[in-house]
Amino acid sequence: MSEPILFCRGGGCTAKLGPGMLSHVLQKLPPFEDPNLLVGFHHSDDAAVYRLTDDLAMVLTLDFFPPMVEDPYLFGQIAAANAMSDVYAMGGEVKTALNIVCFPETMDLNILGRILQGGSEKVREAGGVLAGGHSIYDQEVKYGLSVTGLIHPDRVLENHTPKPGDRLILTKPLGVGLLMTASRAGALSKAGLRRATRSMSTLNKKAAEIFAHFTVHACTDVTGFGLLGHLSEMIPSELSAELWANELPVFPEALDCANEFFLTAAAQKNRNFVGSRASFEDVPFAVEELLFDPQTSGGLLGAVPNEEAPAVLAELSALGLPCGIIGKVCDTPGGILHVVPEPTK
Repeated sequence: MSEPILFCRGGGCTAKLGPGMLSHVLQKLPPFEDPNLLVGFHHSDDAAVYRLTDDLAMVLTLDFFPPMVEDPYLFGQIAAANAMSDVYAMGGEVKTALNIVCFPETMDLNILGRILQGGSEKVREAGGVLAGGHSIYDQEVKYGLSVTGLIHPDRVLENHTPKPGDRLILTKPLGVGLLMTASRAGALSKAGLRRATRSMSTLNKKAAEIFAHFTVHACTDVTGFGLLGHLSEMIPSELSAELWANELPVFPEALDCANEFFLTAAAQKNRNFVGSRASFEDVPFAVEELLFDPQTSGGLLGAVPNEEAPAVLAELSALGLPCGIIGKVCDTPGGILHVVPEPTK
């Protein structure tokens, strides 16, 4: 193609409503009283879970956004991988998906065909079935999926139930938002772009399968609210967390992009939302930005017992993407997210 399809001001998960705005709206909605709704929106979990029988529950989620890359096929893959990630974050298995499409009347339909092809192939890779969808005309391209998964009701992973002493494990590197902002400005190397798109188009399926072999007390996926935004939803007020800046898996050029101020408005919204809960000690500005950076199709963040963490990391490392044990859950009350260079005693 001779012309880019990147018409949107903020693609991928940078296009999400800020967490503060979203929280303000959701807290006004009345609760739904249904004993079979095992997980709803009250704890900002990644997906809903509805029990069908004593042994079977559905995992329900949807996600869509504007393009963040110029290749429509790759965009379709990334959007699909991102949407299905919520099922994996709950511990579920993807079963069906429905396309969500917004597309301009004046644009070449071959572009839409390539987007849908990328999404379809990624659903097939997940072991799911693409069963239909819905489309509307819009001024800008948007694409994603509504996904249904299955899970045993007793094996649901929620995001707000870690235990003191747990180690925090992240399964993909940070910095996608910074890299894609630099890419739009023509300031990212081809190798950097390849690394970013490979990560974004990689399913979290294998990482979730590894987590399923171990004890995982809490899990989420790191997307538009950034690592600290999603971690703030994971750590309740009676606990705190310590993050180790030097242990974070990071894309090679991401910190340079932060130092060159390839920042996003979404990252600032994330910083405002987390607010005083974040505490930084001897941490450079670039690392702070990395922790607030919105991720598109980011990794899983799991809280696992300390004694199991090394074995989990060893299996995740074999998948080929940078990952790491990035911190621990502390029994100090206050919900503080304390970022330090190295583990403290």
